[in-house]
Amino acid sequence: MQIFSNTHYDFIKWRWHAIILSALVILAGAVMVVQRGLPLGIDFSGGTIVVYHFDKPVTEDAIRTAIESVPGEKVVQQYGKPGENSYSIRLPQVQGREEGFSLEEDARKLEAAVKAANIGTFTQISREVVGPAIGKDLQKKGLWATLFSILGITAYIALRFRLTFALGAIAATFHDILVTLAFLVFFGYDLSLNVIAALLTITGYSVNDTIVIFDRVRENMHTMRRDDLEKVVNESVNQTLGRTLITAGTTFLSVLALYLFGGEVLKGFAFTMLVGIISGTYSTIFIAAAVAILMSRRAAGLPAGAAAVASQAAGSSQAAGTTARPVSGGKKSATRSQRKANVR
Repeated sequence: MQIFSNTHYDFIKWRWHAIILSALVILAGAVMVVQRGLPLGIDFSGGTIVVYHFDKPVTEDAIRTAIESVPGEKVVQQYGKPGENSYSIRLPQVQGREEGFSLEEDARKLEAAVKAANIGTFTQISREVVGPAIGKDLQKKGLWATLFSILGITAYIALRFRLTFALGAIAATFHDILVTLAFLVFFGYDLSLNVIAALLTITGYSVNDTIVIFDRVRENMHTMRRDDLEKVVNESVNQTLGRTLITAGTTFLSVLALYLFGGEVLKGFAFTMLVGIISGTYSTIFIAAAVAILMSRRAAGLPAGAAAVASQAAGSSQAAGTTARPVSGGKKSATRSQRKANVR
């Protein structure tokens, strides 16, 4: 059974609307980053984070009051579902202190302060201690991993297809990363190693969808020689629409199950994947194709819309030339002239 078979949606018509929408989302995310800063997880910023489970309901304000004596800017957040009575407490690394000793000391001070406040019996579920040197090293490695993956994708698409298609794919990839980061900021998720892993996964996932469409474009360019690139790309997107939506839908449902039932540790990874799948499908249909068309026209030295006019004019002149020829040559002569027109 096929779905979305023989569709003729004009996706290219809405490319500017899609580009404006994406620009607004990315701009809103950038404004929030400027105002609040990029929320780095403990993997990158360094510090101490502990998770306590209480035997009775406790409020975040009660925990903040209990740990006021511990130095540093403390962040208290609910951990897990609301009824589980679990909270995470995060302390940043204080500059100028001996890193290993101070981090362990902060964890012990937190535990002592919560006990002294007598707000309830609790057990420590987990504790993470990351020094600033390790955090900076992880930042550098995560950045290089992302850049190298994008450069490798660019080289592959440029060699297999053409450079303008590679630019379209890279524009879509950066679009997916920036949109996903914007939603992470909107919903208050920290940038951790799990999130970086999800971003790299999104990069490969999005490019895979884009390559499927570009491969169909390359095939259709041989059978639709008289049509302009805009029509060829739009037809290719329609031909692969069923495959794109089925793949994205099944992946989305799998990651949604991971988000709902995978626990708090995988929440950031799963949320990043959910946003990335939606953004990747959207950018494959609208952003990558639109940028590829714009770059191809610019490389050919044609303004927007000139390619379609030139193609129609060429088709009309070829049709007129074919009908003006005498019929004396018969079917063989007509076939030969048609071949010459196709070659031209």
